[in-house]
Amino acid sequence: MLQGAVRMGATATGAGGGTRITAVMNAIRQRIANRSLTPGGKLPSVRAFATTMQVSTSTVVDAYERLVAEGVIASRPGSGFYVSGQVAPLALAEIGPRLDRAIDPLWISRQSLESSDQTLKPGCGWLPPSWMPEAALRRGLRGLSRAGDAALTDYGTPLGFPPLRQLLARRMIERGIEAPPDWIMLTESGTQAIDLLCRFFLETGDTVLVDDPCYFNFHALLRAHRARIVSVPYTPTGPDIEAFAQVVAEHRPRLYITNSAIHNPTGAVLSPVVAHRVLKLADQFDLTIVEDDIFADFEHTPAPRLAAFDGLSRVVHIGSFSKTLSASARCGFIAARPEWIDGLVDLKIATSFGGGRLSAELTYNVLRDGGYRKHMEGLRARLSRAMAETGSRLRKLGIEPWLEPQSGMFLWCRLPSGLDAADIAREALAENVVLAPGNAFSLSQSAQEFMRFNVSQCLDDRVFETLGRAIDRRTSRVSLVRA
Repeated sequence: MLQGAVRMGATATGAGGGTRITAVMNAIRQRIANRSLTPGGKLPSVRAFATTMQVSTSTVVDAYERLVAEGVIASRPGSGFYVSGQVAPLALAEIGPRLDRAIDPLWISRQSLESSDQTLKPGCGWLPPSWMPEAALRRGLRGLSRAGDAALTDYGTPLGFPPLRQLLARRMIERGIEAPPDWIMLTESGTQAIDLLCRFFLETGDTVLVDDPCYFNFHALLRAHRARIVSVPYTPTGPDIEAFAQVVAEHRPRLYITNSAIHNPTGAVLSPVVAHRVLKLADQFDLTIVEDDIFADFEHTPAPRLAAFDGLSRVVHIGSFSKTLSASARCGFIAARPEWIDGLVDLKIATSFGGGRLSAELTYNVLRDGGYRKHMEGLRARLSRAMAETGSRLRKLGIEPWLEPQSGMFLWCRLPSGLDAADIAREALAENVVLAPGNAFSLSQSAQEFMRFNVSQCLDDRVFETLGRAIDRRTSRVSLVRA
């Protein structure tokens, strides 16, 4: 939201490099974007807004007239100016609870993605580049360079590269999921898969159930689709089933989005008993489940899958290779019953036309190479060692893991009593360390003492040195307040 007056300098140029008229126009656009001015709402009077902006009334008049010409606002003679009826551009950061930007999910993602090589990122959700199968990718790229013209220049088929879909069908059987190739549609990522599913299943205002905590980008995506979000507490064996039953009965959500195998951020694994009860409730209350399985290849032993128990009746199963193969060569997939796949294909064509054929063929070339399995075997062992080392070093700082994950890259940890993870994140950011405070993952904002650590990004001594200093400073301040 626009906070107070926009201060203008003595020159005719605003802080953003435009004129005073541009500054006034941008201020109005911002109010519309963040919904403090809604369609049909009346704008401040010319005189009042001139005072707010500290500009002349003629400047505001010119700005309002230009916005009228653009169709952003409308003039009603004798009454004033009003926001036009069209939907304003979406401002995701302004939707939902007002989080401090230091713990906003979008802020965490942007800090991790935009940071320099010197920034440490124990709060990010991916492996270091040196942990990825670079040699296998280069072999796959060399193979692509010898491919026919169509592979390099043409659109892919709507369902996606057939050999890769056949390979995915065989891989899913290993986890008990029977999905013929025609029940599988390739996407450009797991995120695009969820976006397409939200477009397919949801109308504005529909309710969606998520875990608390859950992967924070679920929140951002659902806000982008203007869904109503409710949550259920997550336990070491899956969602709290009594709370789950109460929430689905009361709110009748259209979708439930979850991780069954390696849960993000907790690292928990769904138990068969909880899985069966969830599916029974889903059937009773006509609930569709989106099972995000992008961490499947990190498992030592396959955990229960809702899609396996359900036979892809109410469950849609998705995955991708961004975490294990390449975040640059984007490739994911959706497995669902055929009538849903048919509708999703139409959506895919409407929103992105063709798929990423080059990425799909590269992914196929790497997956069919025996080197990928060897890479994953080594990666799982490497993550196990990093998990043990990171857990040990965190405990020395008074940071306790919520559970000991069976596999994966995440540790969900409780900070020493009385400390707020957002405060620790602010302290660490000043030293170029990006952390992931718990409330970014929690719809109920009940995880302020928790933090997610990516063990593969925690092998630099500076991570723990920075954490130690931040904890000492915040502990001292807490002690002074209590005194």
